[in-house]
Amino acid sequence: MDKKHLDLILEGDFDFDIREAIESGWETYKKVAIYSISFTLLIVSLQFLFMYYAENFLFVYSFFLAGPLFAGFYLVANKISHGEQVIYPDFFKGFNYYLPVVLVWIVGQVITVLGIFALILPGIYLMVGYMFSILITIFSGMDFWNSLEYSRKIIHKKWTKFFLFGLVLALMNLIGGLLFGIGLVVTIPLTYYAIYHVFESLNLGLPIDEE
Repeated sequence: MDKKHLDLILEGDFDFDIREAIESGWETYKKVAIYSISFTLLIVSLQFLFMYYAENFLFVYSFFLAGPLFAGFYLVANKISHGEQVIYPDFFKGFNYYLPVVLVWIVGQVITVLGIFALILPGIYLMVGYMFSILITIFSGMDFWNSLEYSRKIIHKKWTKFFLFGLVLALMNLIGGLLFGIGLVVTIPLTYYAIYHVFESLNLGLPIDEE
């Protein structure tokens, strides 16, 4: 997916079905359920370790580890979409894109937080708008700023629907968290798999090749 392809998406019209995205995400989850649970437990455990035993260094996890870890879900979804066999180390391949993913992750969060502090609404707009930024970084090879901007411009075309999609995903994770946190081992990976499938649908449903 190169710049020309992204420009075609911006010039054209597209739509997606929220229910279909979640169902597609669920189908992906079922194919790698054990791996997804194990990887999610690792992510959550790392976060709690930093929160309770290295609170002063929580920023290390938040800024420098979380982005590449979560990117692993996208890469696994992409591999499944290509019909390829997934092995557990595939979940860590977000670190193959470490610098661009971390830059997108940090800059996107900082700009979003500034928007929330400014007037709240700009922050909410950007929080939704940057939904595809890591995906664009991974699958187009763009730098962090172009990835953020292309994500924002694409999502702006259907911002309200993407906002509703985000609300559904947030509610899903809230319910997962209320179930003693156990449900998160399903809802966290399902969230990223569903987002991936919406992104892939912009590619006319064809699997996206890695850069």
